[in-house]
Amino acid sequence: MQKEYAFPKIEKLISSLVNSFLSDLNISEFPEVVIEIPKERINGDLSTNAAFRLASSLKKSPKDIAEQLVSFCKGKLPEFKLDSIIEDIKVAQGGFVNFYLKDSFFHNMLAGIIKEKDAFAGMDAGKGRKVLLEFVSANPTGPLSIAHARQAAVGDSLFNVLKALGFDVVREYYNNDEGNQINILGKSVELRYRQLKGEDVEFPEDCYQGDYIVSLAREILDKKAKIDNSSYFCDFALDKITNIIKDELKEFGVEFDIWYSQKKLQASDKIDKSLAFLRKKDFIYDSEGASWFKSTAFGDDKDRVVIKSDKSYTYLAPDIAYHKDKFERGFQWLINIWGPDHHGYVPRIKAVIQALGHDKEALSVIIVQLATIYRQGKSVSMSTRRGQYITLREVLDEVGRDATRFFLLMRRTDSHLDFDLELAKKQSPENPVYYIQYAHARICSILEKAEELKPNLKKADLSLLKQDEEKELLRLIFQAPYTLEVCLRQLDPYQLTAYLQGLATGFHRFYDKHKVLGGDENLALARIALISCLKIVFAGGLSLLGISRPEKM
Repeated sequence: MQKEYAFPKIEKLISSLVNSFLSDLNISEFPEVVIEIPKERINGDLSTNAAFRLASSLKKSPKDIAEQLVSFCKGKLPEFKLDSIIEDIKVAQGGFVNFYLKDSFFHNMLAGIIKEKDAFAGMDAGKGRKVLLEFVSANPTGPLSIAHARQAAVGDSLFNVLKALGFDVVREYYNNDEGNQINILGKSVELRYRQLKGEDVEFPEDCYQGDYIVSLAREILDKKAKIDNSSYFCDFALDKITNIIKDELKEFGVEFDIWYSQKKLQASDKIDKSLAFLRKKDFIYDSEGASWFKSTAFGDDKDRVVIKSDKSYTYLAPDIAYHKDKFERGFQWLINIWGPDHHGYVPRIKAVIQALGHDKEALSVIIVQLATIYRQGKSVSMSTRRGQYITLREVLDEVGRDATRFFLLMRRTDSHLDFDLELAKKQSPENPVYYIQYAHARICSILEKAEELKPNLKKADLSLLKQDEEKELLRLIFQAPYTLEVCLRQLDPYQLTAYLQGLATGFHRFYDKHKVLGGDENLALARIALISCLKIVFAGGLSLLGISRPEKM
């Protein structure tokens, strides 16, 4: 149930009001009403661009339409139960319609959040829709890199956001535990093993060069294992590295509900059945000794081979079976998080989804750009095959989980990220995660000192919160659930990191200018209520990002 003070409830009421105006225009089609929170307070607490979107069909200027809309809305406020919520409605910037909320609304919101102990109450955008979120899915050929770590941070935080929004979400790791890369892994370990035994063997460039390969080979040598054939090295390395990956992810605060094995998929008949299903629908055809998927029928730039002339599968064949299996397990929305090297793969997977009989929007692919690590102002060069890269383990050991997660989330997923290790270690306001956590800890310290006043909190006169800094904090608190809706719209948890930084700035600005305790007791009670609510928002936001909420720093 949506709370009366929650953004989704207010958004719905205002949307209904604007839709009523559109219905009276007698036009065959009118745009979906979008209600947003403006960046600048001068533009109101909520805003809609409906007038701009109607201009062409009505052949009027956006400003004229906006003025007509404002006049209509003002007269209908009581009918839509908005007269106790909206203070004023104005036209701005040539056609935007801005809504200003009453101070009393924010005070009721504050009381409601304190009572519920949840700043994100009433969010139900998902309505129980079943979602499969697949992320990381790194080949188990070595420790996780910082690029994989970024995908893990994004995926896990997005999972938390989707859960908070009412989706039924499952996290899955697709374990590519067979194939050419796994064979190269086994060969790499075997050659290092033979070198450790004193054999003069060449180590090819295309083998994995990292020190971890030597460590695996030494472990086999030290345990004096009985080796029947070369597959032993492959199986041993695969098992070890998979467990290393699981341990690193757990330490990073990331767990998966399902580890899906490609080897088991290949051993089943699912691939053959999936291709037969598409062939029956005329989306598989034979040419030049190979079998092709007709992906151009769905906008791809060329058809794709699924079975080569030697009768072996291409990468696409098991992916077809895997995505078909996702739908057969009852998932309604698939979200895949991939690295930038998979960007060109998106059109063919979208084509697969449609060929299987689903809307292309049933699959969303998030491309997470790479991260560059900086140490003492210099970028660290990386090469996965050569083993020259910063691992998740190294960053965790150096800067800790909280800073690692936050720094990997504080840029949009489609933007390259620069990770400054020195900044991440700083215990100062320059470090954004420290700045946010310090705000939370500072609030906890104040509330601890105000313990004797807490029993009177329900009597707090919130109308005493009249200072600009207090009003700004109230409006920022109102934006908490809206921020999650933006994260959903963009499929990116970045906006939550930006929101928490803004909230921390607002709190520190308030605290530096105004006393909470001491002086008038009624004002102190109102401010205690305000910061109690802030604590709830900070705690909820940090929890969604998988970051701790220290009470002392």
